[in-house]
Amino acid sequence: MSQGIEFNRLMMDMKAMQMDAMSAPKSTAAIPELAGSSFSDMLGQAINKVSDTQQASAQLANAFEVGKSGVDLTDVMISSQKASVSFQALTQVRNKLVQAYQDIMQMPV
Repeated sequence: MSQGIEFNRLMMDMKAMQMDAMSAPKSTAAIPELAGSSFSDMLGQAINKVSDTQQASAQLANAFEVGKSGVDLTDVMISSQKASVSFQALTQVRNKLVQAYQDIMQMPV
């Protein structure tokens, strides 16, 4: 049950980040300064959330392995899959960022 609540909180955080990104001021003077800071902050937050998800999954798996009461195998598997999917998503974002950087670097000046 706590996994569903955590998923809902994650979805609400993602929607809030999307709304923040969409409501950013559009003046040309503020865009480079805000975009660099906001993007790096958002990327750092995403990396931290993936790390937290992986650590929570590992702790849940360890609790199940030692036989702690109240830890169900289905919760362990769901947590493990959430950690795997979040890491794969982060890897794909990283790949897209690297590709975008390479494309920009190959543009003629």
